[in-house]
Amino acid sequence: MLELIQTSGYSGTGLNAVIEHAAAPKGSVYFHFPEGKEALGVAAVNLARQQFEAVIAGAAASAESPAAAVRTAVEALANIVSGSDFRLGCPVSVVTLEMGAESERLRQACVSAFESWIALTTALLESEGIDVEDARSLATVVVSTIEGAVIVSRAMRSTEPLKAAVDVVAELIDQRCKSVGVTR
Repeated sequence: MLELIQTSGYSGTGLNAVIEHAAAPKGSVYFHFPEGKEALGVAAVNLARQQFEAVIAGAAASAESPAAAVRTAVEALANIVSGSDFRLGCPVSVVTLEMGAESERLRQACVSAFESWIALTTALLESEGIDVEDARSLATVVVSTIEGAVIVSRAMRSTEPLKAAVDVVAELIDQRCKSVGVTR
């Protein structure tokens, strides 16, 4: 379901397409997701959340600074987008745009995903001495900017919007770190 949402959108992904794509028995899908497509959509959003949490955590663990961590995470994201010939993007943004006003359950799953990415980024910034309020505000800007850049990159069939976005947010992060006395 996750890949189909990325390529066809939530509305364009029917249960029969999911069953065919997964090569799963129809009864198995209904057994695991008795509430139907909406429950499957929530599971797909949760999986996307977990996958990108791992990207962020891995980047944070291996990078020398918060700005470098964001660059590493966005590079991984750019590779996914370009490696799919710009067919794959963020399924969370797709579901948010298509279903956020239609399904409270799907909207809440999307909120949870965005909140988790903001929380991880906030913690990374706090670890550099930025106070929690400023760190959360900056983390929200980072996640929002990158999400928008993914959409523009797909539309333009270019990773340049992602590269431009990460340059700007990395500079913001470096400036904020310097303002609290962290220099790298």
